[in-house]
Amino acid sequence: MSEHTAQLSSRDGRWSLYVVLMGVPVSQWPEHDFGTGNVPTPAERSGALTELGFVFTDGAEWAWEEYPERPDDDSSPVRLLASVQVRSGDGGLS
Repeated sequence: MSEHTAQLSSRDGRWSLYVVLMGVPVSQWPEHDFGTGNVPTPAERSGALTELGFVFTDGAEWAWEEYPERPDDDSSPVRLLASVQVRSGDGGLS
């Protein structure tokens, strides 16, 4: 059963959750848009992943990373990215 990385990111105040599928064009990655507002809760993220057909792998936990919008510029706005390992909920999607 294939594992994938699900990522939660924000751009222009909109939170988006997507599942990275290697070998598949980015435009075809499963995605859920939370809209603007607060960071989606773990329960909201889990629900969105379920709607997209994915579940957490055993022991998976969200990991947060910050990165500059413009690398090598310490005055650049900071972006947040959360990642977690998932697998297909039906066991068949790779």
